[in-house]
This record gives sequence, C-alpha cells and structure tokens, in this order.
Amino acid sequence: MPENKIGNLNALKRLGVFAAWAVVVAIVLALVSVRVDLYAQCILAGGIIVLMQGLRKFGYVTRFRVFFLMLSAFLLLRYIWWRTFYTLGYNGLPDFIFMVLLYAAEIYGVVIALLSYFVNVHPLDRETLPLDMSPDKLPHVDVLIPTYNEPTDLLEVTLRAALDMRYPGSHLKVYLLDDGGTLQKRTQASPEKAAEARHRHEELQALAARHGGIYLTREKNQHAKAGNVNEALAHCHGDLVLILDADHVPTVDFLEKTVGFFQQDEKLYLVQTPHFFINPDPVEKNLNMFGRMPPENEMFYAVIQRGLDFWDGAYFCGSAAVLRRSHLDEVGGIGGVSITEDAETAMKLHACGYRSAYLNEPLISGLQPETFSSFIVQRLRWAQGMVQLFLLKNVFRLKGLSIPQKLCYFSNTFYWFFSYARVMLLLAPMAYLVFGLRFYNANISEFFAYGLPAMLGAILTSDYLFGRYRWTLISELYEMLQSLFSLQAILLVIRSPRAPSFNVTPKGEHMEEDTISQLAGPFYVVYTLVVATLIIGIWKFFHADEHRDVILSAIGWDVLNLIILNACIGVLYERRQRRATPRVPTDMVGEVGLNADGAMPAITEAVAPEDHSLIEEKLSDRVPCRVIDISSGGAQLSFDAGLAPRIHKELNCLHVFNRALNHDSAVPIAVRNTFPSADRKSIVVGVQFIDRSVAGLSETVALSSGDSRRWADYRAHRNRSRGIARSVLLIIQLGTVHAGGQYALFFKGLGSYVKRRLVDPVVSSRFVASFPYKIKKIYAYIIS
Repeated sequence: MPENKIGNLNALKRLGVFAAWAVVVAIVLALVSVRVDLYAQCILAGGIIVLMQGLRKFGYVTRFRVFFLMLSAFLLLRYIWWRTFYTLGYNGLPDFIFMVLLYAAEIYGVVIALLSYFVNVHPLDRETLPLDMSPDKLPHVDVLIPTYNEPTDLLEVTLRAALDMRYPGSHLKVYLLDDGGTLQKRTQASPEKAAEARHRHEELQALAARHGGIYLTREKNQHAKAGNVNEALAHCHGDLVLILDADHVPTVDFLEKTVGFFQQDEKLYLVQTPHFFINPDPVEKNLNMFGRMPPENEMFYAVIQRGLDFWDGAYFCGSAAVLRRSHLDEVGGIGGVSITEDAETAMKLHACGYRSAYLNEPLISGLQPETFSSFIVQRLRWAQGMVQLFLLKNVFRLKGLSIPQKLCYFSNTFYWFFSYARVMLLLAPMAYLVFGLRFYNANISEFFAYGLPAMLGAILTSDYLFGRYRWTLISELYEMLQSLFSLQAILLVIRSPRAPSFNVTPKGEHMEEDTISQLAGPFYVVYTLVVATLIIGIWKFFHADEHRDVILSAIGWDVLNLIILNACIGVLYERRQRRATPRVPTDMVGEVGLNADGAMPAITEAVAPEDHSLIEEKLSDRVPCRVIDISSGGAQLSFDAGLAPRIHKELNCLHVFNRALNHDSAVPIAVRNTFPSADRKSIVVGVQFIDRSVAGLSETVALSSGDSRRWADYRAHRNRSRGIARSVLLIIQLGTVHAGGQYALFFKGLGSYVKRRLVDPVVSSRFVASFPYKIKKIYAYIIS
C-alpha cells in the first residue's frame, strides 16, 4: 500500500484514539472531584493500586493499556484536586511563599506524568520499506558531516563509513563541513590560534580529497551548527540530506533502510533513527554500570520517539536523520532561533503539514561525553535550547499543528523545567525540619489516602512504560546531577531568551588518572545540608510532643534525597579513561596468521586490497581465535591457553568474516599487549590494525562499525527490566560502594591536611588568620 494512503489511515487512527481519549478524560475529570470520606478514599485508592499491580502481575496490562494509564491518571488528578482544595492555606508569609513554590513543582510533576501517558499511549513500530533502485526513482543523497574541533582520526572514520554506505556512487556525495577552519578563524588576531585553524583547514582538505569526500568551509562562524549546515546547503543539490555528527559512524545499510520511506510518501520530510552510543556516559563509567544497565538515552529513543511517531510528532534530533531537501528549503533550512536547532526545524516542518517517521533501528554508532563536565555542557545546551523554544515558539499559538502534535511538542519542551521541581523537592524536608515552615496542611493519614497512592501509581506506570529502558530512581539520579547547574541556566534563559550560545560537546576525551570532578563542590555543600537536616529531624522526632508522624515522613523524604545524592557523589569520582576510541564487545570466530621467522610483512599506503594475498603467502601457519571486542583501530583476541607456545611468534594478520561487507577480511595487525583471561583458561592479545590506507580503513571500519545487526543485538542485550525493588536496592548499593571510596579518600586527605596545619604553630597561626578569606572564597565559588 502506498505510504500516502498509510499516512491517511494513520491520521484517521490517531483521530479515533484522540477522540476516545477525550471522552475518557472527561469521565475521569468528572469522577476526580467526587467527595468521599477518608476511609472510602483509602479503600478506593488502595483498590486501584491492587488492580494496577494485578494487571501487571498476570500479564493483562498490555491488553488493557489505556485503562491502566487512566487508573494512574485518576490517582494523580485525585491527588491534585485534594491538594488544591484541602491543603493550601495561609500560615504566614514565608510559609505561604514556599507553599506556592512547592505546589508549582507538584503541578509540574503531574502535568509531565499525564503528558507522558498521552504521548506513549500507543508507541508505533515501523518496519523498513523496500528501496526502489530504478535510476529514475532513486533520490540523490547529500551526506553532511559538520565538524568544529573534533580530532582528525575520529572524523576520518565517520567520513570513510559515510562513503562506504551501500548506495550508488552516482547518487551519493559526502561533504565535510569544517567550522574550525573558517576564514574568520584562519585570520584571527591570535597568531597561535590562527596557525592552528590554518593547519586544520589544510589537514581536513587533504583528508577529504584522500577519501573522495568534498571539503567545505565558510567565511564566518555564524549561528553555530545550524549556520554551518545552511551554508553547505547552498553548495549541494541532492534530493535528500543525511546529517551526521562528527562522531556518528553510519552502518553500511543506513540509506538502504531509510530512503525507501521517501519514495512512498511525498509529504514525508524526515526519517529519524536512534542515537546509539558505544561508550559510557559519566554515570555508567564512574558507577561501573556500562553494558549492565540500559543507557540514559534509551528511554527516549526506544519508547518516547515511538510514542511521538504515533501522533506524527517524532522530531529531528540533529543527526542520524534523513531530510527531504525541498521541504527543508521551504522553511529556510535549519532553524537558528534557538540553540536546539533540530527540534525547532522539526516544529516548523510539522506546522507546514509535512510528516515525519521514526525508524527504531540503530544505524549509527556514536560517542557521548564521558567526563562529568562535558556531560553538563551538553545537557545545559539541551535545557537552554528547549526552554528557548518553550518561550519563543509558543506551540499552542503555532498554526498548522494538530492538537496531539501541540501536546507532544509541549511535553518535549516543558520537561526541561525538571531542575526546578527537583530542587524544590530537595529543599522541602529542610524547610519543614530546619525552619519549621508549614506548607502542607494535612496529617499523615490524609497523605496516605491521597499522596501515597498517586506516587505508587506513577511508579508502577513508569516501570510498565519504561522499565526495560529506565530503571526506578535512575531518572532521579540523572536529573539530580543536572539540576544544580541547569536551574541557573534556565533562569538566565527566562531573563534573556535569545542570549544562550551554542557550545560544542567535547568527544573522545581521555583521563590519565582517577580524580574528583571539578564540579563536585556544590554537591558536597548540598549533601552536607541534607545530612544536617536528617540529624535535626531525628532529634526533633525524639523530642517532639506532637506531629511526630509528619516529622517521620519528612525524615523519610530526606533519606530518599540522601540515597540519590549518595549515588551522585559516586558519579563525581571520575574514573580514568585512557582510550579515546572505545571498543565494543563482540563475539566473532577468526584466525590469526603467524610469521615463521617473526618478521612482520610491510604494510604501506601502496598496498592495494588485491595485493593483500601477497601477505598471506608469507604466512606459515594460522591459529584459531575469537574476537572479543573491536574498534576501528584495534581489537582484543582470545586464544585457547593451550596455544600459548604457538603464539609467541609475531601475529601479523587477522582473518575474520566481515558481515557488513559479506566477505572474509584479512586485516594486518600488530601486537600491543598480552595477558591471561580472568579465568586463566585463555590468553587475551590486544592488537592494533596497522593498515591505514584508504582500502585498509574501509575494511576495518566496516568490520567494527558497519553491521547494523551487531548494534541491534548489543542494544537488546543492554535493555532489560530489573523491577522496582531491585532497582532501588541497586541505587543504594551503587551509592554506598562508589561514594564510600571517595569518603575514605576525602577523610584521609582531610586528616593529613589538619595534621600538617595544626602541628606546626607557625603554619597553624597563618591558617587561622586566612580563615575568613577562605570562607569568602568558598562562598564565591558556590554562588557562581
């Protein structure tokens, strides 16, 4: 069936689902305000929680998905109705101000939860559409790779992979867009920086020419990535545009799986694919959870984008996406009002009546920031950009969008105010236990009847919707890590919406040794305050004459904050990262050639693929091995321990089946290290791929990054459900183990410092004299 007809049928289906939702919501809203006594409310709320858990336990939740979501929505709305009409009151100006601030945070949380239920009511699963290879129907594709300051080695891999995608060469052009070697940068005032820009300009020109790509730069660095891409669009004329970040390496079948959608739907402007990362972010790395839990971005790419796609709201994510050039030209190219140019562009194209599609298959492998500071740089840009869209592009006033699309975009932008809600929930126990503010006019029984069921319902629903991709309290951990910085950044955007500038996220970083993050200071201050609040709360509990139940609930709230903060402290202890190019686990059967005389065959740029047979003639023997991890630059090979006497000779060529290219590869290698496996049953040999010729790089890049099936398998392995209780216990365990080492290091250093300062009277007197200055300096650091 043509995709235009499919699009119309999907539109009718969306209309029907939305109408059904509208009716059900009206019924729920009518029931929310029904007044019952406290006992009846307890029975009602408890019964709903039992029913929700029963639906999950006995496997009926998928069949009754909408009903399940409505039960949770009812509990949330019932809580907000009670909270609004029965718990708000004036108890003094400070109490009233904090009450309003906390109430706003609760409203935010409920709105985000309800929007999430709506967005994810029916996630769409798309299958790839066949690609018509007829010359008159095959679109011309321009691949754009914007770059600013990324290493040349990283760019070379992406460029080579883009050129090696399975697509007729007559219909494919690959452009390297260099914003680090612009005329403005090559002629800047600083001689050192100008020389650096000229060197980059010449180096990337040579790189593009060597591989068969096209090098482009511009005169001035204006409008960051959006300006770079728009400048390039004036120099290329393909029917479709594939945009790849500098570190996003495409698989060989990327265009085969995406271009077919455009052939069958003329109103389609976008096919977006997931951003799939092969290295750990700072949470995964520093808590030693990489590959053992779903990555942070998987909730968005595995569930939310599919939910948005059902409502024709899947949006452009800046990379790993194909766009129709004519539709892009119609809106003036990539948007530049906000620093999240991708979402802004998608919003404009959806408003023009064009459609998008989301294909939930990993077709690129990318890098994400590994240090906490670079992670924060990236997330602050996202937060500021989405808040810019919220303020400057009022989605409810934007003509051309359907109501579901408006709700989807509102959900996407409004979510980024989470830092406000997270900070308010952090301060609430302190406001009550330390300052005695009365901002919640209810007793513990009322909270158990209304508040607790709403929380439990939201947790059950979140675990149902996202449990395979986001474990309980993991979202809270990521949000807490960002909130202490993003709240200030968001306030700056609110004050001046057009002020934020685009900051490039550092990639491919490495660290020589373990260290505490330079951004750890604010967390230590907050952690100390939360611990002090807990101590005060415990003291008040044992000395109070009344309200001990409320004090106990505030203590429990504080303990939850402490559990999350403890895990944050563990994340802030940065683990060393010496390898800039990550290797990903794999399991391939291969063979390695051995040199009889220990001499390594010479491999140079002059060696062509057809001449690699000359290398094999010099081999006297081969031994079997398994490739256990791989990157474009090297691999780790595992040999049976019994083969140890035979592999003392020089290993010189890896023979393995290259599934991306569907042939056997012979890859020249050099040994870097050898060590026994953990179980002592095998020997592991680290090798480097030494053929850096164009043909040699094509072979190794395809072998390491070209097979989309490997990414699909690896993704499925990482994404698995854990359960609510086990997830909470995991956070407690991770915080205890990884923060504990940091505490020991801190107190050891503190003891040494105190001993040094106090034993020497002269040093001690100087330290005391400088104490006011040190306090002032610490305060200045915190408020900055």
